[in-house]
Amino acid sequence: MSEERDVLDLSDEEDEESDEFGADALQSPPELQGTLSKWTNYIHGWQDRFVVLKDGTLSYYKSENDTCFGCRGAVSLLKASIQPHQFDECRFDILVNDSLWYLRADTEEGRMRWINAVDIHRQSESGYGSENTSLRRQGSMLSIASATSMSTASTSSFKRGRGLNEKLAEMETFRDILCRQVDTLQSYFEACAQAMKAMHGEPDEKENETDNGDQLDDEGHPRTFKPKIINRDDLAAIFQQHGAHAIDFKGESFTFKATTAGILATLSHCIDLMSLREEAWKKRLEKEVERRKKYEEGYRTLYTESKKPSNVVGGPDFEEGPHCAVTEDEFFDAVDATLDKLEKEEENKQQLMLEKTKKPPNISLDPSNKFYAEINKVVDEHIRYAGSDVDSQWELLAEEGEMKVFRREQEEEGLVIDPLKAIHTVKGVTGHELCHYFWNVDFRLDWEGTLEGFKVIEWASEDTVITHNIHKRVWPTTQRDSLFWSHIRHVPNEDETDEGPDYWIVCNYSTEHLQVPLRKCIRIFMNVALVCDTVISPPTEAEGPITRDDITCKIQYLAMVNPGGWAPASVLRAVYKREYPKFLKRFTQYVIDKTKDKPILL
Repeated sequence: MSEERDVLDLSDEEDEESDEFGADALQSPPELQGTLSKWTNYIHGWQDRFVVLKDGTLSYYKSENDTCFGCRGAVSLLKASIQPHQFDECRFDILVNDSLWYLRADTEEGRMRWINAVDIHRQSESGYGSENTSLRRQGSMLSIASATSMSTASTSSFKRGRGLNEKLAEMETFRDILCRQVDTLQSYFEACAQAMKAMHGEPDEKENETDNGDQLDDEGHPRTFKPKIINRDDLAAIFQQHGAHAIDFKGESFTFKATTAGILATLSHCIDLMSLREEAWKKRLEKEVERRKKYEEGYRTLYTESKKPSNVVGGPDFEEGPHCAVTEDEFFDAVDATLDKLEKEEENKQQLMLEKTKKPPNISLDPSNKFYAEINKVVDEHIRYAGSDVDSQWELLAEEGEMKVFRREQEEEGLVIDPLKAIHTVKGVTGHELCHYFWNVDFRLDWEGTLEGFKVIEWASEDTVITHNIHKRVWPTTQRDSLFWSHIRHVPNEDETDEGPDYWIVCNYSTEHLQVPLRKCIRIFMNVALVCDTVISPPTEAEGPITRDDITCKIQYLAMVNPGGWAPASVLRAVYKREYPKFLKRFTQYVIDKTKDKPILL
């Protein structure tokens, strides 16, 4: 018995150490409740709902205060399937037959917490463990009805197991039941045997011991035994003393049948659990074998390389001369490599001197700011792209008057992020004025028709602002938001001939901020720049000072937008083709109307 208990203890320790079957399997599934966003329909979209996960059932209410009025819907997780969304990091879907629930948590961690909890309940409902392991001993006077009900209960109680430990505990209970049955039957048989001996007058063992085996009477004749006459009361007393009157053979047979059925069912579940554990350990073993192969291969590679003879250059045999050990090809390669190295060092030296003499960027942001290097890098890239011509890689998307919109097809993980480049010429406004109205948050809602609202998160400097923008929802797509820093800068002409461009530029670049985590909306990632070059036709002395008729602004609008989520590529490209020209026309006309009666801002 002690050896069996030691075996059970070892299996318990193994259960606790296993990653696949942890302590959670020995407890009831945890309850979880909280507020999630649930997709209702295309009209109302995502709505907050109070969701409760309990006893293998997922139910939801309109709010936490409405839990006392009954749930609005519930599904059993017995045959549920859970599917995390491929692109939305906060969304997960639950499918039960024809019922499909779309749910979103506030954070990615929240989504994983709900998925794990639902999965635990689903596995608990699917049939591993026991709903009731506290089996009790049935009485010996068990009737046919009670025995039948016990058989049913004992077989159904093993349909849902929660761990190998519980199954082993059930086996202990069944063993106790069988031992008690054996004790009862043994007591009955002993009572029957004693009664039969008393009825036939057979001496008991004690009398045989006192007689010391003497089987002769006083006259030397063999002794004969006369049966003893025992009345009914004495026989009843013997049976009552040994409990034979309490035996119900039919009840005991049902109890034995139910107990053996429970043992077989428990053994079956134990085998299933051990099979699952065997599969888990097989996967672990395969991973370890694969990892070991990689390490062994890496070790062999390093060992082989370490055994290769190294070319020690610098000895007398490698010096220049008629007996040099270096071949002609190796000699040429060495000289060529050294010359390339010297040339590269000279280029780095010249570049370093150029950077030292280069003027600092015209930016009010402190160099210690975390956005300082990123802003300078993005602005330099857009200035370089603005100065380059449109090559064969760009495809003409739309053309209307002075405006031309080009695109270059590009996809990332199935999402369309076609870089766009729009070129436009506007008369009567300067680049400074266009960039001012494009960057200034006070005028953003006047010309930006796709925004539902925005909020200034932080002023990094007087020319850099971080804003969180909520875009209007376009059915049937999910609502989007964007978080980016917006920077305005004047890039003056550094050409001594005064023929180079004099740029004003505004860059909008996506970033992250602790105050604006990802929530219900899908986050748009963008890299947008408005680059403007003002060209002035100087008037004659007779014409007087410069007027707006003498001003022409060349606009380059560069955009690379990742809309997030999922939408057909053909739809996105059609929307780009339609909306980008409209946006440029609307914005430039807005600036013309705002500045026509104002002084020229150069």
